[in-house]
Amino acid sequence: MTSPVLPEHFQPASAGQELVFACHPGIACFTQCCRELDLALTPYDVLRLKRRLQLTSGQFLDRYVIVEWDEGCVLPICSLTMVDDGRASCVFVDSQGCTVYDDRPGSCRTYPVGRGAARGSDSMTTETLVLLHEPHCRGFAEATGGQTVRAYLHSQGVEPYNRFNDALLPLVQHPDIQAHTFRPSRLQLDQYMLALYDLDQFRDEMASGRAALSKPLSPLELAGLTGDDEQLLLLGLRWLRQEWFGE
Repeated sequence: MTSPVLPEHFQPASAGQELVFACHPGIACFTQCCRELDLALTPYDVLRLKRRLQLTSGQFLDRYVIVEWDEGCVLPICSLTMVDDGRASCVFVDSQGCTVYDDRPGSCRTYPVGRGAARGSDSMTTETLVLLHEPHCRGFAEATGGQTVRAYLHSQGVEPYNRFNDALLPLVQHPDIQAHTFRPSRLQLDQYMLALYDLDQFRDEMASGRAALSKPLSPLELAGLTGDDEQLLLLGLRWLRQEWFGE
């Protein structure tokens, strides 16, 4: 099998390979990777950011998210709004760096490593890693020998992001979607946005009975209804699989 052709500046990577890279305020290109970019947000990204900013999920979506309903895509894409400063700068970056650093999106954490995940027919998840060498980045010139890709990703706190992003796979890579036998209706796409991105509204819908599960809630799922956003996100995934696939 031939390897897929990667975009310019990308190269295959493995978790155990050495990575000579560092980013810090003293580097000449500091925050350049926070500009001229399209930053897609996962549901867990939004969960972390709205909580960091002490906003409801609806408020965060209204202020900071552009939802793209592309006919060529099965699911909508949620992207972070950028500042109209001629450089398309991230709305959360200033001269000192990232103002939401501890809760920055997963793709910001992994940079310059990219991660893709796929769910196989055996329900096992496999990951694919790539390394992004952008011309402006000077981080690769920093002396950081002895660091592996795996160690670098761990140092960036990606584990919860990977865990919750991978939890999406049974839905977004469902066999019926993969086989092109199912395409969500606009109503179902609205359900997707509600259950995964507008968590506070989804909690209200579940509490009122306007959204419901056919089977009793587990103790962890009940915790989601009473304030645990992470468990609520998992509950939303379960509800979507029920509504879309009868599971």
